[in-house]
Amino acid sequence: MGSAYKAEEEYDYLYKVVLIGDSGVGKSNLLSRFTKNEFTLDSKSTIGVEFATRTVHVHDKIVKAQIWDTAGQERYRAITSAYYRGAVGALVVYDISRHVTFENVERWLKELRDHTDANLVVMLVGNKADLRHLRAVPTEEAKEFAEREKIYFMETSALESLNVDSAFTEVLTQIYNVVSRKSLEAVNDTAALPKGQTINLGSKDDVSAVKKSGCCSA
Repeated sequence: MGSAYKAEEEYDYLYKVVLIGDSGVGKSNLLSRFTKNEFTLDSKSTIGVEFATRTVHVHDKIVKAQIWDTAGQERYRAITSAYYRGAVGALVVYDISRHVTFENVERWLKELRDHTDANLVVMLVGNKADLRHLRAVPTEEAKEFAEREKIYFMETSALESLNVDSAFTEVLTQIYNVVSRKSLEAVNDTAALPKGQTINLGSKDDVSAVKKSGCCSA
């Protein structure tokens, strides 16, 4: 038990990732499939906020993902600012069998961008890909939207465990690339700074922190 706990704590970076989208699109099952490899057919709507963690290898580093999941219903929107604070990645989820959930992605994206940093890594996720016979959102339509918005795109099935790991790992890899690039730019800028001057690698809410720097409390 002690060694398992220790292994869980050994990581180089901690990234906060948020799940957003309409109620019932499968956000909670995506979270439980990725973090616990579990799926609940009759899962209840999330009330308030839940989060879970999982560590993955990105290049030669160990990245710990802290993934936040909240209800899609309008009545829980009051938690918005705390929910998004410090996030460096997001999965915007819709249900491929309900076109209205795809139509609402634009509103979710706007809300996300209103509350987060411009460098945020965003992936559009078409979940419930197992409902092929009920498909209401063509893959090409979603792909074109993602290209237009300059975000990543993937279709998943939490039920079949299709592309769930791939979607989260891709987001974490891209976050790592962004953070590494920012750090490199900061190092290069430092070389040109007068002696004694310091620079800030990120905002006070930047959760893309090295281990044990104390992060991501909302």
